[in-house]
Amino acid sequence: MATNTILPQASYIARFPIPASRPRPAILQQIGNTPLLPLQRLTRDLPPTVKVYVKAEWFNPGGSVKDRPALRMIEQAILRGDFRPGMTLIDATSGNTGIGYALVGAALGFPVTLVMPENVSEERKRIARAYGAEVILTPEDEGVDGAIRYVHDQVARRPDRFYHPDQYNNPDNWLAHYHGTGPEIWRQTGGRVTHFVTALGTTGAFMGVGRYLKAKNSAIQLISVEPVDAANAIEGVKHMATSIVPGIYDPRLKDGEVRVTKAQAVAMARRLARGEGLFVGFSAGAAVHSALQTARQLDEGVVVTLLADGGMKYVSVWE
Repeated sequence: MATNTILPQASYIARFPIPASRPRPAILQQIGNTPLLPLQRLTRDLPPTVKVYVKAEWFNPGGSVKDRPALRMIEQAILRGDFRPGMTLIDATSGNTGIGYALVGAALGFPVTLVMPENVSEERKRIARAYGAEVILTPEDEGVDGAIRYVHDQVARRPDRFYHPDQYNNPDNWLAHYHGTGPEIWRQTGGRVTHFVTALGTTGAFMGVGRYLKAKNSAIQLISVEPVDAANAIEGVKHMATSIVPGIYDPRLKDGEVRVTKAQAVAMARRLARGEGLFVGFSAGAAVHSALQTARQLDEGVVVTLLADGGMKYVSVWE
């Protein structure tokens, strides 16, 4: 497989039609089909039979991998009749899914309320507001779990007013990756992928891509990434033992795991920017650190990981 080419992709969009009365705006047609890029300088110590590729998810119009499930969850809710005119979408988010919701809301013309921990990067808050979303902040020490509890309370009080996608428990989250991201990775690697490594947040990408790849080749190894403990918080990455575990998550799917410190994630994000020209977020740093650790244990293989978003959303906290 040539390391400087991207194999042709089938249409992600064609899989998820919405009613003809609400045709999809052009900007939403750009979601999916992101490039798969080889790491080059950071993999010089690997044998030539081991390759590491990264999925550049900031190429999505909202700037992250979360555009995919945001679009799928909303469109399927419209098709089912769960999300009706006059309702406001509300959900808890660490930022990226919220921006995806706000993008889709602006494009389709419905109001969005996002509930985020107050320590979410300032850029994420401002981007969401720029799309017209209302942003409600919950205490930093409660993390995303505090935002989840706030949303559940609001929806219970006004079920007629709010549509709650509930990204942590909505199967359309992982199905977006089963039908989109997974097939893209399979095609882009020519079916040669041997290991898929990704950080756990909502767990949609891990579950969706993982299930698709296992269906294609059960020998593919699925490696999850988490912080080493709750004290090493990495934005967008859950420490499962101390968090509300997403309902869509099934730990039986994983073949292995890597634990990462916040310092390791930040250091790798810097190395990617300065060594590969890839300016990414800290969860992407954690994912690449783990992918390289996985690759160094191999004599042969193709390791793929997701770069969930770009670094532009973290400039205010970049050191």
